[in-house]
Amino acid sequence: MSAEDLEKYETDMELKLYREYRDVVGLFRYVVETDRRFYLTNDYEMQVHSVQGEVFFEVSMADAWVWDMYRPARFVKQVRVLTFKDVNVEELNKRELDLPEDSGFK
Repeated sequence: MSAEDLEKYETDMELKLYREYRDVVGLFRYVVETDRRFYLTNDYEMQVHSVQGEVFFEVSMADAWVWDMYRPARFVKQVRVLTFKDVNVEELNKRELDLPEDSGFK
């Protein structure tokens, strides 16, 4: 396999991953980003631990989707991440799914 073939393969895999992300992102409420991975989830718990002056984060997620083009299955039942690096959690904007307030639906 040439370097060009490998680059084309990786480009195709990234495009497939992006399309899958686009298809599933509306199913989730949160984005959780660690130093190694990017997750979509509806439920997470984060704990900050301090041991002998060192601080680390423990993040647990249930029914998550992980951005990783090398995984054969990106949906995972349980995830537990331990990291000394930053963890970013963002609530996704669901504006496009919200009904206008004057729509009459409650």
